Amino acid sequence: MELLLLVIHVLIGAGVIGLVLLQHGKGADMGAAFGSGSAGSLFGASGSANFLSRTTAILATLFFLTSLGLTYLGSHRGETKGVIERTKSGTEQSAPQPAGTAPSSSVPVPSAPVPGAPAPGAPAPGGSKAGDVPK
Repeated sequence: MELLLLVIHVLIGAGVIGLVLLQHGKGADMGAAFGSGSAGSLFGASGSANFLSRTTAILATLFFLTSLGLTYLGSHRGETKGVIERTKSGTEQSAPQPAGTAPSSSVPVPSAPVPGAPAPGAPAPGGSKAGDVPK
């Protein structure tokens, strides 16, 4: 439903843009270029300007209504939570553990030191200060 309304909304928007670009201003009519004082009545009293302006008004109203409809559908969508919110609220579903295995702990386990590596905070070999972290 929302996708259909969005497609209609975009088509109506393109129609409004097209109709506005087709219309002329009062001083830009062809009769004004030839010195006619009544440029609006060059093609008659009920020329194409009335049809274009009425169609533009109708499409603008439909554009407004589809905007309201999309806003309503967007605001009443089901609450979707991200991973962080689901984890905080405890509703995160964990994957089932195979039989005979212990469940994983959420407490981080410190890694064992690598043999031959300098201890954290110790100066680098050779007296270099490359391993020091500035404070």
